[in-house]
Amino acid sequence: MKVTPQNMLDHAHELCEDEDYVNALEYFDMVLEMEPNNLNAIIDKGVTFQNLEYFTKALQMYDKALLIEPENSDALINKGSILHILKKYTEAVSCYDNVIRHDKKNAMALAYKGLSIGEMGNVSLAITYFKKALSIEQNYDLAQSSLLTAENLLKSHSK
Repeated sequence: MKVTPQNMLDHAHELCEDEDYVNALEYFDMVLEMEPNNLNAIIDKGVTFQNLEYFTKALQMYDKALLIEPENSDALINKGSILHILKKYTEAVSCYDNVIRHDKKNAMALAYKGLSIGEMGNVSLAITYFKKALSIEQNYDLAQSSLLTAENLLKSHSK
C-alpha cells in the first residue's frame, strides 16, 4: 500500500480519537512536509495543539490556514474559541463575525459569538445569538444550554 498524505492524515485522526495527540502531531508534520499548504492538516494540527492546551501554537496554525484561505470557517471559529479562552472576547467576536458575514446560517459561529458577548456582560444580546443558532439547528446542545444559563442569569438579576 502506497503511503499518501491522505493515509497519514487518516492515521493522525485515529491517533487524535485515541487522544494520542503527540504522535498525531508527528503525522500532521509528515503530511505538511509533503504538502505544506494542506489546509486540513494545518487546521487539524491547530486543533491538536488546542487539545494539548498549546494555545499559541494553535493560533499560529489557524493564522497559517487563514493566510491560505482567509475566509475558512473552521480556522476562524477555532481561532475565535482560543481567543475566547484567552479572554480576548472582542477579537473572538471578530472571528465569528467573519464567518457569519459569509455564512449567516453558521449555528456554531452564532452560538460562540453569543458566548463571547455574554462574557463581555451583554447577556440579553447573547440570548439573541443563542436563539439565532437554535433557529438554524434546533438540537444544538451548546446553544440550548447557553440559552438556559443566560436566561436564568437574567432572571436572577431581575429579582
